[in-house]
Amino acid sequence: MSAAAADTRGAAPALVVVGNPDNRRVVLFQDAVRAAGLPGARVVAWRDALRGRAEFRAGETVRIDSPGEDAEVDRLLRGTDDSTRVEGTARWYERFTAAVRELGHAAAAGGADLLDDPDDLAVLFDKRLCHGALRRAGVPVPVSPTSGADAPAVTGWDDVRALMAGAGLRRAFVKLAHGSSASGVLAVETAGPGRVRAITSVERDPAGRLFNSLRVRGYTDEREVAAIVDTLAPDGLHIERWLPKAVQEGRSADLRVVVVAGRATHAVVRTSHSPMTNLHLGGTRGDLTGAREAIGAAGASWATALAVCEQAADRFPGTHCVGVDLLPVSGWRGFAVGEVNAFGDLLPRLTGLPGSGAEGLDTYAAQLAALPHRAGHSRGRTHRAVT
Repeated sequence: MSAAAADTRGAAPALVVVGNPDNRRVVLFQDAVRAAGLPGARVVAWRDALRGRAEFRAGETVRIDSPGEDAEVDRLLRGTDDSTRVEGTARWYERFTAAVRELGHAAAAGGADLLDDPDDLAVLFDKRLCHGALRRAGVPVPVSPTSGADAPAVTGWDDVRALMAGAGLRRAFVKLAHGSSASGVLAVETAGPGRVRAITSVERDPAGRLFNSLRVRGYTDEREVAAIVDTLAPDGLHIERWLPKAVQEGRSADLRVVVVAGRATHAVVRTSHSPMTNLHLGGTRGDLTGAREAIGAAGASWATALAVCEQAADRFPGTHCVGVDLLPVSGWRGFAVGEVNAFGDLLPRLTGLPGSGAEGLDTYAAQLAALPHRAGHSRGRTHRAVT
């Protein structure tokens, strides 16, 4: 048994995970629990949590995991039987955050330790609030006219056009405020009246309904783009500058960096021929060693890149683990944070970074190993073993 696993075993937490029992996230977490020599985590199904049936006991450590990949849970959250539909994210957010608050109350009433702060999750799942929180904390983020709680409402395409122009943006990402996995995201370029190009995985049927597709496509008819945006707008929209990304082997590149208890532990490069690097949309894992070398050759620092991710995670100190989407700008000379994801740790078979303290551990094992040190996690880290 590794020293990290032994440390976790010594802490002997009684683990609970709120998730969908057959979800691969729960399965991978349970695998890590067993590998650490711990009793299996008690699973509270999301379908029960959403019906107010979650109870916790003193001494339990409770992890909230994604409610995704379950048709019944999706129906309870979004009110639709079609998981490919794009609409319904505002309803999802309202019901999800209400359920998370109830989980927080249940944990407090039972004397359990909750690893995911309900207030943090409410910000993490609203891109406007998250962007504003990061900006106020001094984290480098793309320019956005919809940043923060006091941002103007976006009621449709005309507002998008006006807000982009007002912020001096010819290229911008238009995102569902409560979306995930690139659902409802449009990468928009404008060049005067009637000259628009939008790249997205959204597909619009003849009835005007929107569906997620696994194929990224381009729209050049402004009326089509406007129709999509107008349909998305009631769920809430966030606009931010489309930064020119660094390139690896001819493909746009960004990074997902996992931060556990304030420490960057895992990183993966994601590359794509489209602006969206999500693996389910054709993105592929890139070369992390090559990215580090490119960063150094540009005069930047890998340690600085990880420190930016830790700075972003520090804004959510009540949440044990987050995944930070780090955008290396063209030429690998600098970095900005695109998003911070509450459930950004699904990176199977990826082991920890050298010097991170998570060497040889996957993202779930690293979270278990960090539990005994969670309360002492410092927000003022100044040293790093990795350069």
